[in-house]
Amino acid sequence: MEYRIDKQSLLDAMSAWNGFLKRKVRLVACGGTALTLLDIKASTKDIDLLVPETDEYDYLLKILKDLGYRSASGAGWARDDGFTFDLFRGKCVHTTELLESPLDKGNNIPIKEFSYIYLGVLNYYDLLISKLFRGTSVDMDDCTTLMKSKKTEIDIGRLSRRFKETASYDVSENKVNNNLEHFMRLLKKEGF
Repeated sequence: MEYRIDKQSLLDAMSAWNGFLKRKVRLVACGGTALTLLDIKASTKDIDLLVPETDEYDYLLKILKDLGYRSASGAGWARDDGFTFDLFRGKCVHTTELLESPLDKGNNIPIKEFSYIYLGVLNYYDLLISKLFRGTSVDMDDCTTLMKSKKTEIDIGRLSRRFKETASYDVSENKVNNNLEHFMRLLKKEGF
């Protein structure tokens, strides 16, 4: 059975985690989680969070293990509640290395601050780039939905430049650039 988690459930999970922390942990949502927190998607099937600072990542992982979370797959951590939390250390989303830390000014959008947890979402450009690097049909759909929702806030030229700079550091530069070209064709069809 595939579980889905909505915005309130995501915030409730963060609130529950917050209750077990004794020091600050900054989380930046990416992927479908970010789109759900931005009210662009109703729900997401997994929870993708960047933990940019290594010491905060290590601390959060220790707490989660104490709470019964166990390694589920790659970056994934889960209990028996059906939800997998993918926790990415540093500035890498899956295999995409972002140009700058998501904590740098302008690189995340604040969502909620708990007593110990800061929760933001990745800026639109890095969110689009990290989804386009994967390039699945779901990622393309999510990117198109984000563009439609935030079209006045996203500069396509800036997106293209930032994407190509990010791609220049990737071993699959040609492949990911093809994903960008495909996405640009989709946007053109949508009237962008």
